[in-house]
Amino acid sequence: MIIIRQITIPQLTGKEKRRAYIYVPDEAKFNPEARYPVLYMFDGHNVFFDSHATYGKSWGMLEYLQENNVPLIVAAVECNHSPDNGRLSEYSPFDFQDSRFGSVKGRGRKTMEWYVKQFKPFIDRNFPTMPEREYTFISGSSMGGLMTIYAMTKYNHIFSRGAALSPSLWFNNDKLERMIRRAEFAPDTVLYMDYGSEEMGRRPDMIKGYNKIHNALSEGGVMVTSRIIPGGTHSEASWEKQLPFFLHTLFYNL
Repeated sequence: MIIIRQITIPQLTGKEKRRAYIYVPDEAKFNPEARYPVLYMFDGHNVFFDSHATYGKSWGMLEYLQENNVPLIVAAVECNHSPDNGRLSEYSPFDFQDSRFGSVKGRGRKTMEWYVKQFKPFIDRNFPTMPEREYTFISGSSMGGLMTIYAMTKYNHIFSRGAALSPSLWFNNDKLERMIRRAEFAPDTVLYMDYGSEEMGRRPDMIKGYNKIHNALSEGGVMVTSRIIPGGTHSEASWEKQLPFFLHTLFYNL
């Protein structure tokens, strides 16, 4: 079942409401003692329903979880849709300047502070979670993928495992690498990371940047599962096909 709550993030958008989607396995209705790991996700409107997705195609997460009886709670929050770079600002750990978007103030830290100090406690209070770090995951694509790497680095005491699909590593790559190399990762940290081969073709320097971040994480002790997806594109349809791969990584050996 999916519960949709209207929430606010005062630190970012004041009283403006956005949706939080919480998937809970149907088993929970019949087994009140059951407890589940939690996967926190960015761009929640794109996760479950085609009718809510920005481009009319979701990840198809609901069907996959139900068809495969995955014992997992998914808590996915809608992004900021402001045309004034709202999503880019909330999902960027760093300030940046870009010819297409102009000057963007990175508010990724404020976003993650809300996730760990307000949203996670809310989920743990109201749903049958396994709240320990070992069972707390995070995932996203594109800018959400970048935020996943940031969260795994700066909030490693909260998130033990993550999945960054097609992460936006095209700006401030050097700053991200320095942040990763200064971090201290717990030895059980697991990260799935991928990129589509068709995306690589659009950005000739992308493979170099991707490998640089992969190497920094791996050399820092993170157990990285990395894939270049044959024919993979920057789209929900492509990310949907990776569900079996990254969920297997998140659950491996638990």
